[in-house]
Amino acid sequence: MNSQEDQRKLEARYLMMTQAPVKRLILKMSVPTIISMLVTSIYNMVDSFFVGHLSTEAVAGVGVAFAYMTFINACGFFFGHGSGNYISRALGARRTENAGKMAATGFLSPLLLGAFAGALGLVFMSPLSRALGATEQILPSTNAYLRYILIATPFMMSSLTLNNQLRLQGNARFGMIGIASGAILNILLDPLFIFALNMGVSGASLATAISQLFGWSLLLWGTSREGNVHIRIRNFTPTWEYYKQIISGGLPSLARQALAVVATICLNRMAVHYADPGNEASVVAAFSIVTRVIMMSYALIIGLGQGFQPVCGYNYGAKLYGRVKESYLFCLTLSTAVLIVLATLGYLFAPDIIALFRSEDPELIRVGTHAMRWQCIAFPLMGLCTATNMLLQNINYTWQATFLSMCRQGICFLPAVFIAPWLWGLTGLEAAQAIADALTFLISLPFAIWIIQKLSTESSNAEKL
Repeated sequence: MNSQEDQRKLEARYLMMTQAPVKRLILKMSVPTIISMLVTSIYNMVDSFFVGHLSTEAVAGVGVAFAYMTFINACGFFFGHGSGNYISRALGARRTENAGKMAATGFLSPLLLGAFAGALGLVFMSPLSRALGATEQILPSTNAYLRYILIATPFMMSSLTLNNQLRLQGNARFGMIGIASGAILNILLDPLFIFALNMGVSGASLATAISQLFGWSLLLWGTSREGNVHIRIRNFTPTWEYYKQIISGGLPSLARQALAVVATICLNRMAVHYADPGNEASVVAAFSIVTRVIMMSYALIIGLGQGFQPVCGYNYGAKLYGRVKESYLFCLTLSTAVLIVLATLGYLFAPDIIALFRSEDPELIRVGTHAMRWQCIAFPLMGLCTATNMLLQNINYTWQATFLSMCRQGICFLPAVFIAPWLWGLTGLEAAQAIADALTFLISLPFAIWIIQKLSTESSNAEKL
């Protein structure tokens, strides 16, 4: 970070972030992050699509293993958002040396944690699969898919961290290139390994692992480009001060994703419990498909929010609170409008979307259609919830952001996933996520009003100085 060219580019980015029109800037920042998020969702979707040509049990096995993928996401986003949010504020305050130390610490930590988690999972693979919700019928497929994912865990974790670091320092284009390249490779390798080499579910897992390693390599290369905060091993600073900052910025993401792991496991187990005898794999597979389809739709909103976050971080670090408020309101409004369109399309075409994955299983299509339509009803409410959560996380309101991040998949969903089926059976399970989304909206609304008022006050005070 000492070259004059690096300093020149960082200064130019600072001026762009703090002076360019907010709406145009967010849209510019959002395009690569939306593509990155969509591509990340494709990683999760493409395996289910191809293994759907094998059997319902294969789809269910990949769906159960998705809980472990969510654990990887939890750790990757924890270190990525924790270090990245600090980096954006440090660059906004022009503390580039601190940004470099945080970049190295944030990158190496998930690499080490991932190596430990992957090795432990390989030793206890079958117990891990059962803990994730695999029945004896689904267990062989779950184990087959987990094997290579466990080997690739350190690269998958740190890949997410690198992507978020690049994005939050205002250079999401390199993150998009790394993620998108890996996804394209995954799409090409899946049919080769699954069908041509006759590897089945293991082939899908190996394709994902190789693709993630390739994407990780490109992302690491991207950090060495001029204008980015370079990652240097000598800057690795595993001190409490830096980890405290990572916890502060990443705890909301960790809470959200960790609860998503628990929610996925609970959903798998409840699906098995309330399915008709003999249809357990079909019901588990149906919920797995709906989760991934909704996640892909939600990726548009997450991508938009991630384009908003570096704008927010820079301007908050520069004490330009009026621009922070303007960017938040724009993100909230646009997110809600997009979600209304997506929810309408999802509700109308739910049967056709579910059938793309496994058209030979009518029970899977029936359950999946009902679950997807329930979720589409409440989907537009998540615009306010997501924008508010991201704002609070980015400007270091850790506990408020953590609480809100725990609502959708934890505080609201976990009671719903047990109480609603108890009252209405499988229909209640299909509606559980929609119930949780509505409750999350009601909880988020007072926080949204409060933070708007607070930013207005801080902007007025700053103008008086």
